Amino acid sequence: MMSTFLYGAATSAHKVEGYNIHNDWWAWEKAGLSVVESGAAADHYNRFAEDFALAKGLGHNAHRLSLEWSRLELAPGKWNQAAFDHYREVLQELKRQELVSFVTLHHFTNPVWLAKRGGWQDKKTPALFARYAKKVAQELGELVDFWVTINEPMVYATQSYWRAKWPPQQRSVVALNKVVRNLALGHRQAYAAIHDTIPEAQVGLAKHLIAYVPEHRNQFGDRLVTSVQDWWFNHRFLALTRGAHDFIGVNFYFTVQKRVRLIPWQISDVPWTGPTSDLGWPLRAEGLTQVLLHLKRYGLPIYITENGLADAKDTRRADFIRDHLRAVETAQKQGVNIRGYFHWSLLDNFEWADGFDPRFGLIEVDYETQQRTPRPSAYVYKAIIEQAQTL
Repeated sequence: MMSTFLYGAATSAHKVEGYNIHNDWWAWEKAGLSVVESGAAADHYNRFAEDFALAKGLGHNAHRLSLEWSRLELAPGKWNQAAFDHYREVLQELKRQELVSFVTLHHFTNPVWLAKRGGWQDKKTPALFARYAKKVAQELGELVDFWVTINEPMVYATQSYWRAKWPPQQRSVVALNKVVRNLALGHRQAYAAIHDTIPEAQVGLAKHLIAYVPEHRNQFGDRLVTSVQDWWFNHRFLALTRGAHDFIGVNFYFTVQKRVRLIPWQISDVPWTGPTSDLGWPLRAEGLTQVLLHLKRYGLPIYITENGLADAKDTRRADFIRDHLRAVETAQKQGVNIRGYFHWSLLDNFEWADGFDPRFGLIEVDYETQQRTPRPSAYVYKAIIEQAQTL
């Protein structure tokens, strides 16, 4: 493994590429179920070379991106060579820019043909996903440094099959648990398929972790509910996929305080009174240290695969980056093997059900002209990287 700490930023295909017309999100948008259509998004499909050059100029030595399954497999077993050729150019450009690549195979979107047959509720989907992973490894494997099979499986499952905010907008405990188990099986089978093709591959997943804390640490009920929530959301999926990780990717955004009231019986989240992002997400860097320390039990290398905030005016992002990198350092000093940090996001992008209003990018995107403008915080991040590399 490389000894250099990796600093970079992340993107997701549907959120930045534009015109991913063959996936379930595009169909959902066209059905009028989204607040806005993704359309051209940030036009990264055509501007990837410009975007990677900007990342390199901002001091990054790595980049995380995703491939769009629906571009690559237009129908079951019908592979699109033009799409593979495009992603080959994308990955070759990363090599030219000397950016270490983290390639995600599933970042929330599914091919329409897969969605029509039940998506991740279908028992055949894990095998289909593994077949896709193997095909990508065969076609592009020599250009990929790290593999991320699935992005935030618990977020995908709960948003789509419990909160009913994302397609297919179902609310079912049975469907939720079926999807979680199929995602876990899909990861395990994809892990095996990639290693079968490239034995030395580094394969993991990107796990969204929330820092759960009890409102009152001296109250048993608050502590118990916090522990159960932490196990179910943060650790259950890692338990289901134990033994199929070469590293763990951590996506961290916020802390949640849990409260229990006996009369009347109620379990709830405590309203946050501290600083927040534009989306109202709590800004509390200590939470990152907390979740990282909880991962020591797995004994694996860790990469922060996402960490960021919506901050259109760019007044909080610089301090956010400083504070969260300090939180990483605190965890490292306590024995956590952390090897990289990817800010979310490199670019402003389509933020799923929230549309284009949230601005997560180190680089501002004018969606009318597609002009890119690095924000002041991007240069603060660059200075931090340069200082770290001189130590």
